[in-house]
Amino acid sequence: MTTAPEDNIRDVIATPRTTAQRGTPTSSVPTTPVNRNLPAVEPTAEPVVEPVEETIVKPKLLSTYTDPETGDIVDVYDNGTETIRKKGTVKADAKIAAETTAAARLAERTSAFDILRRGMKENGLEALADAAINAIMNEETEAGRLLALRSSPAYEQRFSANKQRKLKGLAVLDERSYLAMEDQYQELMRQYGLPESYYAKDATGKQVGFEQLIANDVSNLELGDRLMAAQDRVVNANPEVAKALKQFYPDITNGDILAYTLDPKNAIKDIQRKVTAAEIGGAAMQSGLTTNLARAEELQKYGVDKAAATEGYSAIGAGLQRGSELASIYQQDPYNQATAESEVFKLSGAQEARKQRQKVTGLEKAAFGGQSGITSGALARDRAGGY
Repeated sequence: MTTAPEDNIRDVIATPRTTAQRGTPTSSVPTTPVNRNLPAVEPTAEPVVEPVEETIVKPKLLSTYTDPETGDIVDVYDNGTETIRKKGTVKADAKIAAETTAAARLAERTSAFDILRRGMKENGLEALADAAINAIMNEETEAGRLLALRSSPAYEQRFSANKQRKLKGLAVLDERSYLAMEDQYQELMRQYGLPESYYAKDATGKQVGFEQLIANDVSNLELGDRLMAAQDRVVNANPEVAKALKQFYPDITNGDILAYTLDPKNAIKDIQRKVTAAEIGGAAMQSGLTTNLARAEELQKYGVDKAAATEGYSAIGAGLQRGSELASIYQQDPYNQATAESEVFKLSGAQEARKQRQKVTGLEKAAFGGQSGITSGALARDRAGGY
């Protein structure tokens, strides 16, 4: 018997719910009545969808360049993008290498220049160091460097005697020969005890006292002969001068005397003064007279030198004793060495001294009717206008 759809609905409504059904929540959505008369339908399987592989299109490299500012290596692609492949490595490496090389060269050069300076200083050529370094830095060839150095003001100042030699037609000395002559001169002067001032070096390393010796081509042997002759002539042959020097200036040495004798024009002024004063004192001693440092220096100030002192004291010595005796006999003012010196050497009071001498000689002439002893011999010389 065929059941109508309405019957199915009534059956569902009339059928009581079981316990299990009561515990199961019901849907608020109306349930569609199942038509039990429909034929069974087999479930349909869902279609299988095959995965589709995604195709990735890689950009194509068009070119590569190095950024001039940063040194980066940049790749350029056809899609307009750029990629930094190696950031600054090439430029940085090159820069580091260049800086390292430059630093090494600078250190090497500085070290070499320091050695050069030390070497030149040891040889008395420290003032030429800058000129030598400039020549090395600016000239490419050895010949160019040597020419630049020899043309520098510092070089011409240090080897100034060469300029004078050239003017005199003498051969210009090379540096080694020039320095060797200076060393030989210095050794000789040390042996004879000359003051260090005669071979001291100035700021340029030059020994100024040797300039004229080199300029005049004075050999080491010739200088030795000069020193020996000076020693024999002054120190050994003039004991009075040496005695006066020791008396006036206890600290003076034979070397000081030699230095003055060798080159009186360029001798140290202090030594000139001392030697002249000693020569005046020595001249007085040779005539049997005496003097002191103050009187010798006073005479020196009036222009009295060795020759004048020798002649003057010879005249004074010949008549001083007789003049003193006459002054005593005729009860006149004392006629002594100081009085005679004033007249002979034309010192202060020379006119009064002359009148005094003339007075005592006049008295003697009047008494004996002849020539006065004080005017005989050397005193007859009219050195001071009638002495």
